[in-house]
Amino acid sequence: MQRGTAPIEHVDVLIVGAGISGIGAACYLRRERPQTSFAILEARTATGGTWDLFRYPGIRSDSDLHTFGYAFKPWVNDKAIAGADSILAYVRETAAEHQIDRHIRLSHAVRGAAWSSETSTWLVDIERTDSGKRIQMSCRWLFCASGYYRYDQGFRPRFPGEERFEGTLVHPQHWPEDLDYTGKRVVVIGSGATAITIVPAMAERAAHVTMLQRTPSYVVPAPTEDKLANWLRSWLPPTWAYELTRRKNIARNGAIWRFCRAYPTLARAAIRAINASQLPAGYPVDKHFNPPYAPWDQRLCMVADGDLFKAIRDGRASVATDQIATFTERGVQLSSGEVLEADIVVTATGLNILPFGGMALAVDGAPVNVAECVAYKGIMLSGVPNFAFAIGYTNASWTLKVGLLCEHFCHLLAHMDAHQYTSCTPELRDPSMPTKSLLAFGAGYVQRAVGQLPRQGDRAPWMVSTSYEADAKLLSLEAVADPNLRFATQAQPRRDEHREPAPVTPLRAARAT
Repeated sequence: MQRGTAPIEHVDVLIVGAGISGIGAACYLRRERPQTSFAILEARTATGGTWDLFRYPGIRSDSDLHTFGYAFKPWVNDKAIAGADSILAYVRETAAEHQIDRHIRLSHAVRGAAWSSETSTWLVDIERTDSGKRIQMSCRWLFCASGYYRYDQGFRPRFPGEERFEGTLVHPQHWPEDLDYTGKRVVVIGSGATAITIVPAMAERAAHVTMLQRTPSYVVPAPTEDKLANWLRSWLPPTWAYELTRRKNIARNGAIWRFCRAYPTLARAAIRAINASQLPAGYPVDKHFNPPYAPWDQRLCMVADGDLFKAIRDGRASVATDQIATFTERGVQLSSGEVLEADIVVTATGLNILPFGGMALAVDGAPVNVAECVAYKGIMLSGVPNFAFAIGYTNASWTLKVGLLCEHFCHLLAHMDAHQYTSCTPELRDPSMPTKSLLAFGAGYVQRAVGQLPRQGDRAPWMVSTSYEADAKLLSLEAVADPNLRFATQAQPRRDEHREPAPVTPLRAARAT
């Protein structure tokens, strides 16, 4: 393609984002469709996404790496709950092994993309974040793997009187490399996964760390090492040991989630008993670790080897459950009147959502309002041709679902090639179908962004599944052809799919089913 006299580079698939999802998508293309050309655009100056961006103390996964890792690449580290450095090394090693690096363009931020039915291509507007230069590329498919939150800005509410505070205010998403908290008094505002990770990590060097929360979260200990996985790896080839461990953990984690949803009262009691066993005798468990919502209405917070509870037992950390009345020069005054003195206050107050990296989409000149679109199989948007995205589970390891979505994407491309189709558009046949937010989750960062997110329906294939087993069937085993998809050729832009799909050989990547 050309714009005027300037040539425009064209690829079959343009992937947005070089984090764990984008690199995974590229690996699936390399493995299953080596004839498909692709490029990865990354707005930042480094690959790795989340695992390169966040630098706060103790950053780690809150899922085991045997399910968070790629299905096709065994996790061989002894630590099943791993730190960011190990995860980043794993992602970059995967990219190098599959020769993905040469396809990555750093400092390339996608600002918008326009679909043309006349040419069956996307024209993508890109800003070079290192120079400000604007360029364009075209592609047959646009695959968004940028996750769903903003990399440049976390959620940061304003607190009364914070300008009076004479200490240091820090947000985890912008952690200063030179911050020395040795011997300092620290208050961490928040009760989510980030706060629960930061508190015990900082408590190793700080004078004392207080986790200040308005509402408790469910917190459960998890071992950093999977003893069975490590034993299996000593006796079996890594791929076999990884596959068995992966199957075991998928089954276990799914059973825990289903139990919590089916029997919330029993699950609450079980979690409370675990918390009480980890805390000092007489500790006010119900005040600090008993949320007002049911288990898995929001994500359970995992603490590696119970390190948060150990820091509390040792007196190096404490929890305050209250609201902030005002900041003072020396710390934070609570509604109860208590003052938490602090040299450093960490505002672990959450994330901001940015659907599809903030790119503006248009189809044949008409702007796309993604909040009015309905997700098809959790991978495409109604009314938007040749556009795919990767969003993982909120109740299990993110990458489990991303892997299934990437497999399905490869099946879809094979089906289109077999029938010489140039476009594929999900079409919602029942506009009256009830819908809800794509992320039907009680977390604050989701609730703040409901109006920005696509919708999901109340039935397949428009309902976003939270079950790996159901998704494995829907995305890997069922036929690609579907009455809800309109396939077309460039010469016949509204030709509907009527023929039986050509057989597609299932992918041979290691996968728990």
